[in-house]
Formats: sequence, structure tokens, C-alpha cells
Amino acid sequence: MKILGIGNAIVDVICKVNDKFITQNNLTKSTMKLVDETEFKKLLSTLKIEETVSGGSVANSIVGLSQLGNKVGFIGKVNDDKLGNKYEEGLKKENVQLFYQKKKEAVPTGTCLILITPDSERTMVTFLGTAGKINENDIDTQAIKNSEILFLEGYLWDEGEPKKAFEKAINSANKVAMSLSDLFCVERHKTHFLELVKNKLDITFANEQEIMALIDVKKIDEVINYARELNKLIVITRGEKGALVIQKNEIIECSAKKNLKVKDLTGAGDLFASGFLHGFIHNKSSKESLEIGTEMSSKVIQIIGARLSN
Repeated sequence: MKILGIGNAIVDVICKVNDKFITQNNLTKSTMKLVDETEFKKLLSTLKIEETVSGGSVANSIVGLSQLGNKVGFIGKVNDDKLGNKYEEGLKKENVQLFYQKKKEAVPTGTCLILITPDSERTMVTFLGTAGKINENDIDTQAIKNSEILFLEGYLWDEGEPKKAFEKAINSANKVAMSLSDLFCVERHKTHFLELVKNKLDITFANEQEIMALIDVKKIDEVINYARELNKLIVITRGEKGALVIQKNEIIECSAKKNLKVKDLTGAGDLFASGFLHGFIHNKSSKESLEIGTEMSSKVIQIIGARLSN
């Protein structure tokens, strides 16, 4: 296998809302908030669902890689319930092999409300459900050893069982890539993430805010200086300013696509990662890999949801 992803197996529930809804419910626009089942159901009861689709950050990237013709797999924890079945079907349809045997769990399959405001920004409210209960027994080390790259998401990293699962996976991997996922995520796990970036990861994906928060700086130049010393591959997305790769002393930039009809920014980073990793595993240059990533993310922001149709 080319790439195996491990991430939160979450079903996305997409809804359109106005800005008032965001403030009334004490949400911070463009971020992700974790809630319990009761709060999740309360929010959902007031909304009209546009569509439901299998999601989760790394799973979206893995689907993108499959659509680009790569042999890929995914490990994520779902319950043997209606949403869990829907999740599994979603991956099967996209030719992604799921290395997880679902069973009856005490907690339901994870769900994420994706609230899209008129400016196309997305604000997420996540009930992790059983996805957040991943443990080392759920990790198929053979599948990891049989893949060229292991791709992880920061969202999944949590103290206790998920952390053990993460470590077990990293120790079995040939090469490790990870996305820092979210600003709140970085703030919560800063010391651990920094240790991962310095010592465990071969490739780190982050947006500008996440990487600046991680190393406590205010300017992109400071990030570049820091990353140069690390001697790792750091890939940074910068929204309208495009994206860049820092590798050893090289800085390679790629500008964003212009004049796009943006509908929904969900999945932009996930699909950017698929494009970049696709280039990387096929020995393309960093510049070409950035361009494929940019192409993928520009396609996904012009549709609703985080998955391109085949």
C-alpha cells in the first residue's frame, strides 16, 4: 500500500447557518469545538441537514489519494450502528480498505456538525463518540508495515488510550506524516506536538496559524528560520497566499488559484494533503507536489463537503 491513514472516523452532517447562529451558540467561527452527545443532539435538533457524508480529516485525505489512483487504507473506530455502517460503505465506495473490524460499542459512531456560514467558512461541532476511544488494540501493525507512509491527524491525539495507539502506530511505520489539524488542537497539545514534529515526523502539514502557535511566533519568516534548522519536511498552507514547503535550506512556494467560486472551505487542507502526498510518493519535486495539492484543494472548495465525486 502507498499510504495508510489513521484518524477519527466521523460522519459529517452538513448544515447551512447564518452568523447569528454561531454567536448565539457561543461558537468560534472557523474552529472545531468538542461537545458531548447531549449538546450535540440539542444543536442538531434546531438545524436543517443539507447532506450526510463519511468524513474525518485524514479519511478525507485518504479518499482523495484513492481518487488519484493510489492503493490506500484507513484505520478508524466506528460502532456497529447505522452511522457506522454508512461510514464503512462510504470508504468502500471510494476503494479505501478499512483495517478495522467494527463491533457493538457502548458509545455511538462519531459525528461532526459542519456549519457553513454565508462567507463559506465552516465551523465544526464534533461529538467524537467511539472514534475518540481508539486504543492500541485497534492498530493493525502489519497494515502499517506494509504501507510506504503512515498519515496521522492531530485531532486524534489525546492523552490515554489514543496516545498509546498513536505511539504504537508510529513505531511500526516506515515514514510518518501528520497534520496538526486545528489551532485549538495545537494549543491543547503543544509540548507533545512539538516533540512529534522534532523527533517523530518526516512530514508535517499545518496552516499558518497552527504552525505559528506551535512554535510561539508571530511571523512566517520566524517559522521558516525555525523549520530550516529542523531538517524535516514542513508543508504550510496559507489560504489566499498559497502554500510553501520548507526542506533543509530550500523554500518552495506555490500561489493559490485565482477567481474560484468558493462554496465551502471544508476539506481544503485535507485535500491539499492528498495532492501533496500523491506527488511525494510518486517522486515528484516539492514544487510539483505543492501544485497538485493546490489543484485538489481548489476543486474541493468549489463544492459543498469535503469529498470530490469520482
